[in-house]
Amino acid sequence: MTAAARVSQPSASMTPQADQVAAFECRSVSKRFPGGTLALDDVTLRGEPGQIVVLVGPSGCGKTTLLRCLAGLDSVTAGEIHLQGRDAAGVQPHLRGVAMVFQNYALYPNKTVAQNIAFPLRMSRVPRRERDARAREMAEILKIGHLLDRRPRQLSGGQKQRVGIGRALVRRPAIVAMDEPLSNLDAQLRVEMRAEIRALQQRLGMTVVYVTHDQTEALSLADQIVVMNGGAIEQAGSAEEAFNTPATPFVAGFLGAMNLVSATGEAIPLPRWLSADDRDVVATIGVRPEHLIAGRPPEGRWSVSGRVISSELLGTERLVAIRVGHNGEQSLRIRVPAELPLSSELYVWAQDEHLHAFDGDGKRLNGEGVR
Repeated sequence: MTAAARVSQPSASMTPQADQVAAFECRSVSKRFPGGTLALDDVTLRGEPGQIVVLVGPSGCGKTTLLRCLAGLDSVTAGEIHLQGRDAAGVQPHLRGVAMVFQNYALYPNKTVAQNIAFPLRMSRVPRRERDARAREMAEILKIGHLLDRRPRQLSGGQKQRVGIGRALVRRPAIVAMDEPLSNLDAQLRVEMRAEIRALQQRLGMTVVYVTHDQTEALSLADQIVVMNGGAIEQAGSAEEAFNTPATPFVAGFLGAMNLVSATGEAIPLPRWLSADDRDVVATIGVRPEHLIAGRPPEGRWSVSGRVISSELLGTERLVAIRVGHNGEQSLRIRVPAELPLSSELYVWAQDEHLHAFDGDGKRLNGEGVR
């Protein structure tokens, strides 16, 4: 797939003002590890002050490597990283103004909560009275002020993560880099901590670069979402743009698990809004399970029929899979009300504006009036 097909341009709403200095910029950054593994492939990315920039993608896509390069924990093989308008080449990690929050908390087991939070200030030789005051202030912001004398073994997972965040923020860094900080927490606590991170970021006006493989986490937190695959950026933009107008089939499938089927023109018809030229190059059609409607279609609507192969109860809904195509070689998933009667054969249809089309190079095709 060509680079032009893989990378979408930021929307007008995300275009920075001419006089605004970026919080960070990656300019054609590549990273190759010893042995030849290419972890980052010509990555160009800009993050604005006060944004949450979420790097999302499957394991091994390069998101953590990019975060570590920003923090100075890994060096780049090619390209440049600029922090607050300055080239970061050769700048030591502790001088970059980037603080890391790690997945495994990385707390000192023999130190109290207060000592863990204050540790970066101690290493920077901040006077004891000031570092103690700043540690207490940060603990109060994170709602763990009552835990300052406890040690990590006496804390819950959520409390440990708050200590890790406090230790990063107490330095008052320009950028906070978070590497899957909630992955060790249970589902309910993850939801609560996501909300707290967003509230804290807005309260302090900090710039956050956040790594996750969880699409729900990415969509809920991101001011700018960056979908990565194979060391490259597939799409960068707002969460709404990436979800509603995915630039490539990979983005469409990764965010929201869109149905992607090969276009056949008969058993799987083409969207009506495609131009004559696009009809000759379309290779893949996408539609989300929640946008498919069960039943006989109105006249002229895009529709397919297929054999039901599975049905999963999801509370008030069912996720139904059907085999479609000339020989049933492809499948579609559809969300239907749980009480809907199902037969062995099912017709499904969709509104024109809910259909997506991509050419053989993975480039999105847009029809007039279609998002």
